Amino acid sequence: MYIAMNRFKIVKGQEQAFEDVWRQRETHLDGLPGFRVFHLLKGPVHDDYTLYASHTIWETPEDFEAWTKSEAFRAAHKNAGDNRHLYLGHPEFEGFETVPEISAGNTNTA
Repeated sequence: MYIAMNRFKIVKGQEQAFEDVWRQRETHLDGLPGFRVFHLLKGPVHDDYTLYASHTIWETPEDFEAWTKSEAFRAAHKNAGDNRHLYLGHPEFEGFETVPEISAGNTNTA
């Protein structure tokens, strides 16, 4: 399994606008090979920003990479520049491959 995360520093006072963007946007993720789930996570509040992270889970790193090169990716991000005023800096990407996976009722490793 592969987890793709982007961290966003959102200008204080713009949290609701940022969340609304994510609630209203077309993600174009449904039905893509290897896509499992998406979450938008709200993190700690700092003096000048609130931290958020987007979190997608994919079957393989290759599935995620294929999505980043697809028409669906371009469509999902076509208006991203319209919301620059909400951000402090650029999103920071982090990708992770699962090593062990433990879930309720299952102690198998990945």
